[in-house]
Amino acid sequence: MDSDIENDEMEIDAKKAIVQCCEKGNRLDQVVAKLFADYSRSCLSQWIRDGFVSVDGERRLPKYRLKGGEEIVLVPQFDEKVKFLPESIPLNILFEDESLVVIDKPANFVVHPAAGNWSGTLLNALLYHFPQLASVPRGGIVHRLDKDTTGLMVVAKTLQAQNQLVSQLQRREVKREYEAIVTGELVSGGTVDKPIGRHPRNRKMMTVREGGKESKTHYEIITRYSGFSHLCISLDSGRTHQIRVHMSHINYAILGDQTYSPRSKFPKGISYNLKQVINDFKRQALHARKLELIHPLSGDKMSWTCELPEDMRNLLECLSVEG
Repeated sequence: MDSDIENDEMEIDAKKAIVQCCEKGNRLDQVVAKLFADYSRSCLSQWIRDGFVSVDGERRLPKYRLKGGEEIVLVPQFDEKVKFLPESIPLNILFEDESLVVIDKPANFVVHPAAGNWSGTLLNALLYHFPQLASVPRGGIVHRLDKDTTGLMVVAKTLQAQNQLVSQLQRREVKREYEAIVTGELVSGGTVDKPIGRHPRNRKMMTVREGGKESKTHYEIITRYSGFSHLCISLDSGRTHQIRVHMSHINYAILGDQTYSPRSKFPKGISYNLKQVINDFKRQALHARKLELIHPLSGDKMSWTCELPEDMRNLLECLSVEG
């Protein structure tokens, strides 16, 4: 499972999928193994027997024959000793009090353990620096950033703070701003208001689709370059991969995004040097630069900002030279 997701609304437990009509008559355990291929068959079978897999809201046995069109909901269960292993990993902590920790997350840093990333995650680091988080669900994590998206994240140090922050996220009261470099020259700012759901063929991807969850992304131009644009982006919702999906949908994909723009072409006239710089940029050019929320204990409005990481600053400098 792609654990590095930009999911700011605590939709991180249940995994959902629709059974295709071609699976009519097939066993539940066989279909679930296809739909959730990142988990082992033995693990999935056990979760079915234990009631952590439902079919249209009903508990079924592994041998249950599907009709096609059902909604499968999986709630993964993990060994707490694996899930909550503290590790001595440095953190860039920008703010800390009795309720909150605000960090500046670097690139190449998965937020939460999952299949394929059981160690070396932000959660593992948090539990080392703040052992009390072992008693808070998900180690106090209330929203995520992609593995290669940098910037601000808030972590709750108490259950009360976590509940308050989750409620703020659900009420759209947490304000987030991002900076992104996209391919193409936008002529003006705008809004993408399109529903997002799981991709029907690639379960690790999201896509704009009917029946998806309401999603709205606002963007403004900071600087326009030859063949590229530097944007400020804000969200009214926090869906998985939302910014990356929406910008790709309007044909201004995030530079370096190998999932949603794997075949990006260079603009005409681009220099050899800039081509090399872009080829060497091995992640999506996306940074969470500002976070604003109501403190769960004091009720005060608080905000934090963090500057672009060095790799994005260098990229912008090269784009500026090109004009």
